[in-house]
Amino acid sequence: MIFTPRTPRIIAARKLQKRRDRDKAGQFLAEGPQAVRSALAAGVVLELFGTPEALNRYGDLAMEAPVVSPVDDEAIAALTETVQPQGLVAVCEQIDVPLAEALAKEPRLVAVAVEIRDPGNAGTILRTADAAGAGTVIFAGDAVDPYNGKCVRASAGSLFNVDVVRAPLTIVDELRDYGLQVLATTGTGETDLDSVELGKPTAWLFGSEAHGLGPELLKAADARVRVPIYGGAESLNLAAAAAVCLYASARAQRSVSPGDPRSVSPGDHHESAV
Repeated sequence: MIFTPRTPRIIAARKLQKRRDRDKAGQFLAEGPQAVRSALAAGVVLELFGTPEALNRYGDLAMEAPVVSPVDDEAIAALTETVQPQGLVAVCEQIDVPLAEALAKEPRLVAVAVEIRDPGNAGTILRTADAAGAGTVIFAGDAVDPYNGKCVRASAGSLFNVDVVRAPLTIVDELRDYGLQVLATTGTGETDLDSVELGKPTAWLFGSEAHGLGPELLKAADARVRVPIYGGAESLNLAAAAAVCLYASARAQRSVSPGDPRSVSPGDHHESAV
């Protein structure tokens, strides 16, 4: 049996394209073989929808899924939000982790997306944080839903590799209680990125492109850090600034003296093409 857009299971899955229904069900959609592969590795796939051609092409993924449902081209188009669907969509369990549980793992690098509304930026921060070795990404305050379809696609599977936390804005003290220095990014910061101590465990606060970080969070942070601009550009966009800061921390944490408890093995990485 091949499902069509009128099949009840397809109709139910389509509802997950809306945040209200995602939150109610505690589920979301992951589109494309890369996201599906990562979701399967994380053990959160409930059902895999795929065209017969895609299920044949990615037979290894189909064999791992707990439930596989063949669909026609119209059904896969209804489940996806891209112009050229790749033929696979998984229904996944949401993977939120409580803040205290994530911090109890003693992550050395944490990215905090503060009221970021753009799902593309949010997904890119997830991907960058994962690549830089951050163990936790926190969506603070009225931030975009990390399970928004565009955010999931922009994360390129990294959503499933880090602890995703949704928390209120009042988190600075808790971050500090777990041994993290808290650095706020702002174009008017008094501390230059090149002069801040980044070898210690760090949580970076990133505000929205439109409004930046609010005055209370800026004041609560241990330091307000600006990324130096050496050319004529007025500023960096949010995702680029986050990449610069997270990788600066990652490099510093891998450069501390051997034997220092803060040290991270220089070989603890792998190469990847952009």
